Amino acid sequence: MPVPRVVIVGRPNVGKSSILNWLAGRRLAIVEDQPGITRDPVDYLMQHEERYFELVDTGGIGIEDEDNLTKHIEAQIDAAIDSAAVILFVVDVRSGLTPLDEEVGRRLRDLEVPVICVANKADDGKHDNQTSDFYRLGRGNILPISTKQNRHRPVLLNLILERLPPESPEGDMVAEPEMKVAIVGRRNVGKSTFVNTLAQAQRMIVSEVPGTTRDSVDVRFELDGKGFVAIDTPGLRRSKSRGASVDFYGTHRAQRSIRRADVVLLFLDASQSISKVDKQLCDYISEQYKPVIFVVNKWDLLAKSMPTEKWVRYLNDTFRTMRYAPIAFITGETGKNVKALLNHAQMLFKQSRQRLNTGQLNRLLRDAVQRNPPPLFRNRRPKIYYGTQVGVQPPTLVLFCNDPQALDRPYQRYLLGAVRDQLEFAEVPIKLYLRRRQSSDERNEIDKTSDASA
Repeated sequence: MPVPRVVIVGRPNVGKSSILNWLAGRRLAIVEDQPGITRDPVDYLMQHEERYFELVDTGGIGIEDEDNLTKHIEAQIDAAIDSAAVILFVVDVRSGLTPLDEEVGRRLRDLEVPVICVANKADDGKHDNQTSDFYRLGRGNILPISTKQNRHRPVLLNLILERLPPESPEGDMVAEPEMKVAIVGRRNVGKSTFVNTLAQAQRMIVSEVPGTTRDSVDVRFELDGKGFVAIDTPGLRRSKSRGASVDFYGTHRAQRSIRRADVVLLFLDASQSISKVDKQLCDYISEQYKPVIFVVNKWDLLAKSMPTEKWVRYLNDTFRTMRYAPIAFITGETGKNVKALLNHAQMLFKQSRQRLNTGQLNRLLRDAVQRNPPPLFRNRRPKIYYGTQVGVQPPTLVLFCNDPQALDRPYQRYLLGAVRDQLEFAEVPIKLYLRRRQSSDERNEIDKTSDASA
């Protein structure tokens, strides 16, 4: 299963960022006594009693941003809530219940994930009785906490652990679920035609007029006896052209479809060059760590005049950090290569759910470090002690080292590339976290002993 996410939400200035820093035990999010400081979500991989989960701080719900970024902030909050396994609903015990708290409560009311309501700024016991008003939010018991006085941190962490989804035992693969495939791309690249070909029925309105599909639509179909869900999305255009609200919400729905998907098919028109919109979509897919196939559609128009190798080089040169992603050349209207594309998508889905045992991972890391040691940092060679996989979809690795800041991005990419070449998830994104080794952990450096691979 993926590493579960614990998302911190609430109105502005109730102390969400302080709670993230307090639970994490370090200063990660900016804390200021004014609303609107947090815009983009801040996340941190947390470990408590051998269980990993991601803490996610979000912007204040209901704020009118002074830089006119309210829609962006709200979209980011929606994305975080969509991904949550547990939600921490933060209120301010000193301010009492406000209409905006009630608005946040209504927004969370229909969610199926557990919600823990915490009353922050309860610096001593006399504030605990002031939590009674918050029962009107319908979230059950209210936990009074104080980040300043360090009140009830263990209680809150234990409540989070109780509400996280159960872990699957290492190496134990549950039954394969129905694969969801998001079909994204700019306008008029043939996405709806492709969906119709898959479903073998005219379920979508197919038109040469760009922008026909304004909402994301799920179409179920079968291939070789297996069920799939194709999520057709609105065609996107450049940001400066998104004047109408329908275009903003079309972008928002397309991004939500990417988040819902197990595999993303990024459609490109063989007869057109890669656009800024294509690059923006690719960036968002990368940010969400989704397996992706670059689908060059309408290949029948160029098949006789251009070798596929030229388009492959073009894509690799354009998306240098995603060279692991496979490329497919299809003609959606006739169905040419469509079945092979879906079979490959299914392969990526399977790769994203693979789990690597700790011994194999550390042998690969040791070999990679021996071939190319980390560059010097402040005149010292960084030490990598061991690694472990803590989640799937995407495969999520944690490396323990003496100084996480000492391993720069290029070296992290090198390690991922070296590991990827030897793994069963070679074509899917891998999420990597660096953590400082605890003083109680006596495991040695991976490049100096074989014991770490046991």
